[in-house]
Amino acid sequence: MSKVYVIHENSEWTVHLTNRLEELGVPYEEWHLDEGTLDLSTEPPEGIFYSRMSASSHTRDHRFAAEFTGQILAWLEAHGRTVLNGTNALKLEVSKVLQYLELNKYGVKTPKTIAAVGKQNIIKAAEAFAGQSFITKHNRAGKGLGVQLFHSIEALKAYVEGPTFEEPVDGITLIQEYIQSPESYITRCEFVGGNFVYAVKVDTSDGFELCPADVCQIGDLFCPVGEEVEEKPKFQIIEGFEDEILDKYKEVLARNSIQVAGIEFIRNAEGAIFTYDINTNTNYNSDAEAKARKYGMLELALFLKKTLEEK
Repeated sequence: MSKVYVIHENSEWTVHLTNRLEELGVPYEEWHLDEGTLDLSTEPPEGIFYSRMSASSHTRDHRFAAEFTGQILAWLEAHGRTVLNGTNALKLEVSKVLQYLELNKYGVKTPKTIAAVGKQNIIKAAEAFAGQSFITKHNRAGKGLGVQLFHSIEALKAYVEGPTFEEPVDGITLIQEYIQSPESYITRCEFVGGNFVYAVKVDTSDGFELCPADVCQIGDLFCPVGEEVEEKPKFQIIEGFEDEILDKYKEVLARNSIQVAGIEFIRNAEGAIFTYDINTNTNYNSDAEAKARKYGMLELALFLKKTLEEK
């Protein structure tokens, strides 16, 4: 029997989707690809395949999950299977450099960014930002990995040459201009089936690790849910959000065969939008969704159901 195959490496992030699939009576099977085997002489089963592989998989001791998934997705595509968030999506998921190149290609403004390998090259690259604030981040990231704010090259040098420096898993550190926003928040636009679902306002006053998942691995300091009720919610869905940037985002996703994604941007003091992240392993915050009565995982499950039925 044809079914939905959910490809992932983190059950805590996937259970919200499988619960929705069960509610809708959609047959499914999970492929947890933190390890495994692939016999190239075999053919894949019939069905549709949806990848939720994450750039941050290595932080959960699944060091080669993304690399293995890339081979699985290529195998599925070679056999003509319907793959949602396939190889192109995974390539962007694990590389912010590739994300920015694609965004720029379709007229989306991104912060000035320099990619560097090697500690001395990181410091040298920062000279292009002399006199202004800048941040570092990992090229393959997720969960805000490696994001640090600096106001001088001297401070960067102390960090890079010190004991707290975080080595990127792919060796590539990004040095990026710091976009000063008049308010401490960013906006994340959610898309399912290539269509805009909603925009969520994310409070950044506590830091840069902005995982919206209810069960997150980033520590209590930045966790969006907890026993105490926050006076100001960290995640808040924006009612009636509209902006011409959405059409550009849709084009980027369509051109790269990405069906499901969350795209994040920040506005500077003049109101200009700078886009800095495409997350193809998107998660949703249940508190924010309950207040707005909009449910990303339900939309995703309905999209998977429709795709399976149309196959």
